[in-house]
Amino acid sequence: MDNVSVITIFYLSGLSETMNYRSVLFSLTLLCYCVILLVNITLIVTIILDKNLHEPMYILLCAFCMNGLYGSTGFFPKFLWDLLSPVHVISYSGCFLQGLVIHSFVSSDLSFLAVMAYDRYVAICRPLQYHSIMSKQRLIKLVCFSWFTPFCITGTNICLTSRLKLCSPYIARLFCVNWIIVTLACFPAETMVNNIVAYISILFYIFHGVYIVWSYIYLIRTCVNSKENRAKFMQTCVPHLLSLITFLFTVLFDLMNIRFDLKKLPQSLKNFVAIEFLVIPPLMNPLIYGFKLTKIRNRLREVVTLKNTLSLGVH
Repeated sequence: MDNVSVITIFYLSGLSETMNYRSVLFSLTLLCYCVILLVNITLIVTIILDKNLHEPMYILLCAFCMNGLYGSTGFFPKFLWDLLSPVHVISYSGCFLQGLVIHSFVSSDLSFLAVMAYDRYVAICRPLQYHSIMSKQRLIKLVCFSWFTPFCITGTNICLTSRLKLCSPYIARLFCVNWIIVTLACFPAETMVNNIVAYISILFYIFHGVYIVWSYIYLIRTCVNSKENRAKFMQTCVPHLLSLITFLFTVLFDLMNIRFDLKKLPQSLKNFVAIEFLVIPPLMNPLIYGFKLTKIRNRLREVVTLKNTLSLGVH
């Protein structure tokens, strides 16, 4: 028992089988991270600077992209450093911080998708009351709910994990995951509270998912008989649905990997499954919304056209 109290670092062993391709992985990862930063920051700055985009849907989208940056920053810098380092370690406190960031990012993403589904429901089903329902005050409350509630729930889970006595510092992942740390506990009986709180948290976000699915089923049924509503649905709801499908697909794969410990899969494939939700949604969401939402697409086109005109004028 004396040894369990002196664990100050964790060893991340997820990269052990892929270090032969270190330079290629580093280049691809750095490129991916730069693209994620570029597309998200471009969309965020576009929405902030254009007063015509200061509407609830676009403000929620702006916060959604900020959350994507938050989650990516919790993973990519450390992962890039590990690709350059012969030893893949992370401090005890750093591991819990990374787990807090990544878990709260995922939970916030689902919260934002639920709030955006509610926004589209009000816009299509109650258009005359839209601006009174989605007021500035309510919008602030919804954004705060989407950020702070996941942070508090994840923080509670992390605090419960931090009280456990751990018997091993080895994590067979590319990054720290709260549930994996819980499995390192010396006494499984001590993790009962962790399990209860974790399943309550999961149930809370399952209700988010049920609400999102119900909202879009209701919207589809509402829009079927109205040409105007069909056009509005295709314009503004399809990007939300694509984001939702991308999010659920990537997160469910990783949950299956964690919960069922798919040992038969090659480590490289397990690594890919593990980081999908940290790569695909932050990369795809800005592209989906940027290309699909007319106002944003037109604004970006104006900026590109203006830059080309200025560059031609200089020459």
